[in-house]
Amino acid sequence: MGIKLKTANREYGKEQPGIKLGLFTLRLPFIHYPWEMAETIQALFMFVTGLSATVFLQDMFNMPFELAVTVVLFHEITYCLHQLLGDPIISGWITPAIPLTIAFLSKYAMGIERLEALIALQISVGILFLLLGTTGLAKKILEALPDSIKAGIILGAGIAAVTGKYGFLPAEAGGKGFAVYPISITVGILIAFFLLFSVGFKRIRQENGSVVKVFAKYGMVPGIIASMIVGFIVGEIPIPKIESWGLFVPHFITVFKEWSVFGVGIPPLRVFIAAFPMAIVAYIIAFGDIIIGQTIMERANEVRKDEFIDINPNRTNVLCGIRNIIEGTFAPTVTLAGPLWAAMTVAVTERYQQGKEAMDSIFGGSGTFNIMKFVFILFMPLIALFKPVLPIAMALTIMVQGFACFYIAMEMIETNEERGVAGVTGAILAVSGAAYGLAAGLILYLTVQRFGAGLGKSSGRVGEAEKVNG
Repeated sequence: MGIKLKTANREYGKEQPGIKLGLFTLRLPFIHYPWEMAETIQALFMFVTGLSATVFLQDMFNMPFELAVTVVLFHEITYCLHQLLGDPIISGWITPAIPLTIAFLSKYAMGIERLEALIALQISVGILFLLLGTTGLAKKILEALPDSIKAGIILGAGIAAVTGKYGFLPAEAGGKGFAVYPISITVGILIAFFLLFSVGFKRIRQENGSVVKVFAKYGMVPGIIASMIVGFIVGEIPIPKIESWGLFVPHFITVFKEWSVFGVGIPPLRVFIAAFPMAIVAYIIAFGDIIIGQTIMERANEVRKDEFIDINPNRTNVLCGIRNIIEGTFAPTVTLAGPLWAAMTVAVTERYQQGKEAMDSIFGGSGTFNIMKFVFILFMPLIALFKPVLPIAMALTIMVQGFACFYIAMEMIETNEERGVAGVTGAILAVSGAAYGLAAGLILYLTVQRFGAGLGKSSGRVGEAEKVNG
């Protein structure tokens, strides 16, 4: 049971107490939901994932580390808007879009030009969230988009992840993943993939006790810790030096003056136009996360009859729109502001489904986790301890996301024609960018799947056409 005031008590089967504000419901910790110690402990380990976004900011913009941490802290604070305003889902980055976003930004010169591109992209993504979410057009557009193109977009994200600079791009081409930390990343990938995706581990988790389940709930953390230890041993990672035991002082004024709209001005219209195709790709990916988050919460509602969880995709869209516009204006971030951190949302809801004794309210788990995640970033010893391992944590995050992109995309397509369209679309998207990828996908879909579709039957399996001709 969490720590709470009497005002956080609810009637059986009702929503958790809060103040209704139209689409939103204001909820404050202790007053409207309990404080959970288990999620406090999880945040102590998992905050390193969010902190690893500093790698992108330093690499893409030559941003000083202290300013990069300030941007990440600002980003982490906006996560709390979801629980504060009634959304139970633990939000996150638009992770599959990160390699594509990096490729898009890399086309612009380092400095003001690249920063303008990021500002235009993130604000455009925010506007899409707001417009498509509030009007209900999002679902209609996603339903109308062919599976082969959607799968191609996800495949493109996976290809960009594995072949990009934080994946297996050679050092001479600018690679900063496997090329720099080959042993550490290999160990981390093997452990993370085993814990997250291995058939064998799923069987072990079902057969054995709680110790194995604990490793599973922490997702990539065991892989990151193992990478860190191995990196220290083989010399790929320097031993951390803790020079300060105090609190981190955010440099918000400097960030707002030099790295935001207030410093560089509103980007020209041509930059917004160039960013629009990438914004569409990011939104399509993010919309899939909204559906996943909704499904997770619906399952929780079925298990826990004592609390009714209000699930509203429109509210999630609006909150993501607000976050992207705020961040894009004040402190733009390469990761963008997405609707779901799937691993942590699943981990929290799994504990929630164990009963009221384990977690009184879903908001206690998700709200506590999000608040403590940004609080831990304020501790200088923790920052110093994990700073050397941040590039590896980022590389593992990207690689895990790439693996997931591949199997999700392949589940979406069935026929040879769809596989071909998706594969070519994904390859072009990863190599040439969102605009060319979307255009190629649409042209290929019309050419291969639509024109003359009624003249013959689609070949459902590889080799079927060859058998007929043979």
